Amino acid sequence: MSPPRPPRWRPPTHLLDFLAAGPPPVFVGFGSLVVPDAERLTATVLAAVRAARVRVVLQSGWSGLAAADTDDVLTIDDTPHEWLFPRVAAVIHHAGAGTTAAALRSGTPTIPVPAQLDAPFWSARLARLGVSPGPVPLRDLTAARLATAIRQTLDDPRYRDRATSVAATLAAEDGTAKVLTAIERLAG
Repeated sequence: MSPPRPPRWRPPTHLLDFLAAGPPPVFVGFGSLVVPDAERLTATVLAAVRAARVRVVLQSGWSGLAAADTDDVLTIDDTPHEWLFPRVAAVIHHAGAGTTAAALRSGTPTIPVPAQLDAPFWSARLARLGVSPGPVPLRDLTAARLATAIRQTLDDPRYRDRATSVAATLAAEDGTAKVLTAIERLAG
């Protein structure tokens, strides 16, 4: 889950420059997921984005994703998802609850890569909502499978349209009031 944006946070110049230097990249970050071989995972992701012909922002996170910065690849540390996700073409993530929520609020289509805990649930939910073509489980992750999912997500405008619609619904909903009403009913 991305922590709230610090009040004085400003995007780093290298990130702004990268975003401005070409079409929106895809974001790849696996948050708090710890993997046994970060170099192998990074290599798989890089091969996939090359095959899909897209630029990428890698968020190192606990998975340790890291690559040399180029015109098509930028590695970043913690960056508020609420700021970054609306600026990318798709969000590829571990399908944790917090990252899933941030992706949904951003109006950006998503490709979940579930590996643990509740990630399979959130991955299935994203597909049912129509904001994702479906999960690419970490245990089955190959460059070819991820490249196919990226192209499917970007080439079919229904995923972007549905993501935009879901984000608008979430923005209009007063979730806090609904929770308080439910608690009052339980307490009453």
